[in-house]
Amino acid sequence: MAKVTVDQSTCIGCEVCVDTAPDVFEMVDGKAQVKNPDGASIDVIKEAAEACPTESIKVEE
Repeated sequence: MAKVTVDQSTCIGCEVCVDTAPDVFEMVDGKAQVKNPDGASIDVIKEAAEACPTESIKVEE
């Protein structure tokens, strides 16, 4: 299982991660949070992390 984190201090709430992996990320108070790190394949989670404009998502395998 991968460890997925979102840095709340740099997240701008653009929702790209939610659009890419809606079963993994959710928006709470205008910021992305991890709701289920097993909600998508590691490739989809990495795609969401790479799409994040502020590089707020970290994935550790």
